[in-house]
Amino acid sequence: MKIKLLLSAFIKLALGFVICMLLLFLPVGTFNYPNAWLFLGLLFIPMIGIGIILFVKSPELLEKRMALREKEKTQRGVIAISGLILIIGFIVTSLDFKYGWSNMTKIETVEASILFLFGYIMYMEVLRENKYLSRTVEVQENQEVIDTGLYAMVRHPMYLATILMFLAMPLVLGSKIGLLVFIFYPFVIRKRIENEEAVLEKGLKGYSEYKKKVKYRLIPYVW
Repeated sequence: MKIKLLLSAFIKLALGFVICMLLLFLPVGTFNYPNAWLFLGLLFIPMIGIGIILFVKSPELLEKRMALREKEKTQRGVIAISGLILIIGFIVTSLDFKYGWSNMTKIETVEASILFLFGYIMYMEVLRENKYLSRTVEVQENQEVIDTGLYAMVRHPMYLATILMFLAMPLVLGSKIGLLVFIFYPFVIRKRIENEEAVLEKGLKGYSEYKKKVKYRLIPYVW
């Protein structure tokens, strides 16, 4: 069983890496795109580390994180739009590098990289806190409400982490123009959250009380 899980994880990781390379380097027509290599390192090196830790300590959670089949129609639409944002965004950032539309300094790239890693660290903390964290919206057997750590501050810290990462991506890639594409991601996530909360409130015991206890979805005192 573990061998099958390891093979599946490796295939998905390799496929994701190849797709990212194609989207970033094909529009440019060269591998001489330093920001793209920086981004790939920031994205995939921690991902490999997280995968190894989950495989050793929590293979069940790793398997959940690899599940992609959404039951909710709304969530399937959200995933499709998010994927489209990534594809268009990567192509735009690459063309930006090719034609020099943006003028980013090295310090801005460093700052964007720090923001991206901060989002990644937040994402890893959510993985540590929530053993029920599936990539699909569902209520699992014997699932309990998590209300400690980051979940004591906002109800969806994982989505906050992904928003930080998405908004940092084009800047890590050296493109301010690309940010005009990735800026749509938070609005897509809002739709996912609204649907997810409806599912959880209906099927997860104690979630309605949790919503009263933790009032904010993503940003304390804002929303």
